[in-house]
Amino acid sequence: MGRMTSESGYLLDNRQREAGRRFDALAELFDPWTLDHLDQLGLATGWRCWEVGAGGPSVPTALAERVGPGGQVLVTDIDTSWLTGLSGPAAGPIEVRRHDVASDEPPGGGFDLVHARLVLVHLPDRAEALRRMAGAVRPGGWLVVEDADPALQPLACPDERGPAEELANRIRRGFRALLAERGVDLAFGRTLPALLRGAGLHDVRAEGCFPLTSPACRELEAATVRQLRGRLVAGGLATEEEIERHLDQLRGEGMDVTTAPLITCWGRRPH
Repeated sequence: MGRMTSESGYLLDNRQREAGRRFDALAELFDPWTLDHLDQLGLATGWRCWEVGAGGPSVPTALAERVGPGGQVLVTDIDTSWLTGLSGPAAGPIEVRRHDVASDEPPGGGFDLVHARLVLVHLPDRAEALRRMAGAVRPGGWLVVEDADPALQPLACPDERGPAEELANRIRRGFRALLAERGVDLAFGRTLPALLRGAGLHDVRAEGCFPLTSPACRELEAATVRQLRGRLVAGGLATEEEIERHLDQLRGEGMDVTTAPLITCWGRRPH
């Protein structure tokens, strides 16, 4: 393995073209799971919601449909380029705002729901960001945080039955090494219940979503590898030929590829 330079910042830059493909794949994989949990918490007409680090438009749009014109959906991210068209007169209750939850003061409190998916795991001071989010929840409202736990299931192909799966798992190990170099906590998802309780929330629960294989899993893997191929090669983690072979194998249906389990954790701010 080649030498890698320790860096900080988000490894999967949302300004890159492949980010859109990743957002689409993540929406297909996890939006039904996410929205089912939010609906079970009572998400309804008139709610004020803060969607933190939205990335793409799918969850904000679904929230707006549920809260209606009498509600509010504040959508924030450090890069809002994929949220173009969500705000304005035709967007109904949606407001898009550039905001860094890790360093900027939170918006005015009183939200019925604050939600973040696959955001905190990439931040250096995750606990402080979570504390800020919890402080923006109104008494009786809900904080829902969803994050990955790659250490819980680290393989791209749990059924490693041949050379294609072996290569996929080696490239996935390289991806995890790059994440660790950026300060990502690869076991962060499992810590969410303790963090939410530490932020003063009650009725804390958590569940995991683990899609074993699907076309969206393969598309997410391919988009991620294309986005990181330069770093994987520069770090000695894979060759150009291996990456091309892996991408070619992902175009078929013969390889079962998964992603890291998504841990969904929720808690209520006491009255």
